Amino acid sequence: MNIVEKYLPHYTVEDYFMWEGDWELIEGIPYAMAPSPLGRHQIVSILIRQIEEQLENCPEGCYVYQELDWIVNENTVVRPDVVVICKKIEGYIKSTAIKDENLKFELYEREKVQYYAPVYPEIKKMRVSKLKNNKYDKVFDSDSGTFTFEIKCKFTVDLDRMWKRV
Repeated sequence: MNIVEKYLPHYTVEDYFMWEGDWELIEGIPYAMAPSPLGRHQIVSILIRQIEEQLENCPEGCYVYQELDWIVNENTVVRPDVVVICKKIEGYIKSTAIKDENLKFELYEREKVQYYAPVYPEIKKMRVSKLKNNKYDKVFDSDSGTFTFEIKCKFTVDLDRMWKRV
């Protein structure tokens, strides 16, 4: 352990709720969220609309949430851009590219989140990893086409439709 790690402060969810501004807390370490997204990052709303349309009549009660805090444990709170959960969430769910591709990837894998699908508007690409045998396996990496997520209800993301709006 280096000297910085030895003296690095450790925060909890209780601390997190007292902070001003936008933060994520991962393993007790605070990460400041980036300022509000640029125009091209606003395509998330198109993605949400696509998914919501397909889940409208889902008998399992699946919902799309945007930027909802996910309290993983007492020292980790992350805020996924988009999450699909097959139950109504009233409060919380109990980044930058480097953080998303490494730290969050490992965290979501550890917590057994079925899919991890970062979207990269600046290069018009989506990567999808699916949990198989407790490890993520990349199942989609493209700038076009469609991908169907299969949870309790199915929904398809159409990248061509989404990129038309960017």
